[in-house]
Amino acid sequence: MQLRDLPSVDRLARSVSHRDLPRGLVVEVCRQAVEEARHRLAERSDAPDPRAEAQARIDRLARSRPTSVINATGVLLHTNLGRAPLAEGAADVAADVAVHYTNLEMDLAAGRRGGRGAYLQELLTHLTGAEAAIAVNNNAAGLLLALAALASGRPVPVSRGELIEIGGSYRLPELMGASGAIMVEVGTTNRTRVSDYEAVARDAAFLLKVHPSNYRVQGFTEEADLAELAGVARRAGIPLVFDCGSGLLDTDVPWIPGPPPAWLADEPGVVQSLEQGADLVLFSGDKLLGGPQAGIVVGRSDLVARMRRHPMARALRMDGPTLAALEATLEAYADGRTLDIPFWRMATADVEELTRRAEAVIAEAGIDATVVPSAATPGAGSVPGSTIPSPAIEPLGIDTDRTYRALLDHEPPVVAHRHQGHLLVEIRSVLPSQDTALAAALAATCRS
Repeated sequence: MQLRDLPSVDRLARSVSHRDLPRGLVVEVCRQAVEEARHRLAERSDAPDPRAEAQARIDRLARSRPTSVINATGVLLHTNLGRAPLAEGAADVAADVAVHYTNLEMDLAAGRRGGRGAYLQELLTHLTGAEAAIAVNNNAAGLLLALAALASGRPVPVSRGELIEIGGSYRLPELMGASGAIMVEVGTTNRTRVSDYEAVARDAAFLLKVHPSNYRVQGFTEEADLAELAGVARRAGIPLVFDCGSGLLDTDVPWIPGPPPAWLADEPGVVQSLEQGADLVLFSGDKLLGGPQAGIVVGRSDLVARMRRHPMARALRMDGPTLAALEATLEAYADGRTLDIPFWRMATADVEELTRRAEAVIAEAGIDATVVPSAATPGAGSVPGSTIPSPAIEPLGIDTDRTYRALLDHEPPVVAHRHQGHLLVEIRSVLPSQDTALAAALAATCRS
């Protein structure tokens, strides 16, 4: 290829498939492809075909656009796939709020400006028994706000065994540093006693306990439980703040029939944490709660009021549609409609029912496959190590890696599970409404 052979940017843009991307973006990609080819030719090196290069870039760009996928990984709260899917009612309310003006900060009864999230606070105090509540855009933001509002420039003791790191490069010590609070490490990685907190509580702004939601320390271990720490905080005249992480409202799980599921063992509940003496409890909205991304703080009204007044609260607040979706999710709990929430519907689905669904998908796809026993996981750092018995579809006579890639390239994409050389399509994490689309994807990629 010579410099004179390079196409004009406009001609190249007309020759490639746009994949429904904005024309201005396509033109820019084509300009970059032509410039790269011109630069390579000027250096007397092999130049890529501008058209092939531009099309490849456009295809990659189109694949990065937000789109719905079929989650066949068996991870119910898959962080890479958006965590908890919303209940249809919550999504409908959010969509309605998004396209209309709303009473976001308008008190319709009084006919004047009102406070954002007043109804949300009523729902949360009703469900948890707390005095007050506030919600921000994620749980890390909730902890950041609590630290900034209640402990800036002052010591906050936390166990060395709770200095967590979670996905997305979130590290508790770094967040505490950003808040202005002074982190005071107590105890050791595997053993932290009440006396460790007592030694530093007198000068602290508050005691912080963090539930290690994405790992477990086992063996020669010891930790101060919440009730013991509440006693230390009470004697020192300071609050106890508990980041319980995943958002299980109640360890009794009263919204599903029968005893609490075994896979929830050792997961702290918000209601019980308050009863044990925590002054503030922080948790996520998009994990076990099953709602949108949110950070929720419930507890003492004076502490919540200080957080609400802090300048950072405005920077961390949720937008109107997210607030509406969270309120609709909490209404499902308050109304006893918790199985409307996809996470709880998936997590509690009967194995026999799931097996019938898997068999129906195989029959509709017309492929050579079998249903095998497997195990789903809650995911998103919730209840680490716990699994839920679950059937999976195993296509037979396929190349595992090639089929896995083909499923990703299908529309809609299917994200399956590769395990020890086998391809598993985990049915528990697939929404029932997607069964037909899943069958079509398997038919297109797994037929010999």
